[in-house]
Amino acid sequence: MKWLLLAASLLLLITAIGVIILLKLQGDQKALQARLASVSAKPRARSATASLLVRPNQKAKRSPAEKIAQLIGFDPARRDQYRLPWYAVAGVALLTGRLVVMMAVGLVGKWAWIAVPIVTIFGSRAYYAWADEKRRTLLLNQFPDALSLIVRAVRVGIPVTESLRAVSREALEPTRTEFDRLQHQIAIGTSLETALRSMADRNGLPEYGFFAAALSLQAQTGGGLTETLETLAEIIRKRLAMKERGHALSSEARTSSMVLGVLPIGTAGLLFVVSPAYIGMLFTEPAGHMLIGVAILMLSMGMGVMRMIIRKSLS
Repeated sequence: MKWLLLAASLLLLITAIGVIILLKLQGDQKALQARLASVSAKPRARSATASLLVRPNQKAKRSPAEKIAQLIGFDPARRDQYRLPWYAVAGVALLTGRLVVMMAVGLVGKWAWIAVPIVTIFGSRAYYAWADEKRRTLLLNQFPDALSLIVRAVRVGIPVTESLRAVSREALEPTRTEFDRLQHQIAIGTSLETALRSMADRNGLPEYGFFAAALSLQAQTGGGLTETLETLAEIIRKRLAMKERGHALSSEARTSSMVLGVLPIGTAGLLFVVSPAYIGMLFTEPAGHMLIGVAILMLSMGMGVMRMIIRKSLS
């Protein structure tokens, strides 16, 4: 038993070192990208009046409810976009934390109860991050068709604002909702440039930022809008095709990671059918509880490292 625990601890240490190295490499790459972006960005002069107007908004105090929502990753402005209500997400995350405590209490004792708030927070944030990422993916996939619709409308003589209204009627969700919100902002007196910039900031997609910049420049200086939008749509389609090609090339690695993750669970289920008394010791003995906790921890960390490596290679 001592040798088994020693081997498990050694594997856990190696996995932790691998995670730290990957996080360090990812942090270095993000720092390099931020530095390149800051160097390439053009400095914009801002008046003292604008600075005074922006400063109170940056220092605005948030209510306790807003702080809690930010802590769990919930955006109240997107309440209608999430499939599950916030209390259901928090309840499932809390139940998951309780299950983690049940498995880890034999390993670390009463200290396992610390995992309840940690698992609840990170579980909620993981769900909302997944929902936001899925929505951004749908927006990006639908954006070339929306641009093509705008180009066809402008070529036949329809104004830009009317072409945007056509997208709000004809496009699929969630693109329809975004352009419908854009039309409502324009209808209440918001300028086109401000409404477009708000839509780009709200979605966090650089393609929407390019779209907002193209329409803003066309509204100020004129020029060929259709050629710019066609080029943008073609670039987005090529990027999506390259992304799908990357997923196809990494299908073997993703399948291998799924098999490696399911294999221990399948083996445990098979042993439970063949020899229930043999596998039942893991659930009846304190040492068995400890081994289950170590196994689940190592399996989770291994799956996380494999997923991180695959996503890093695709990015």
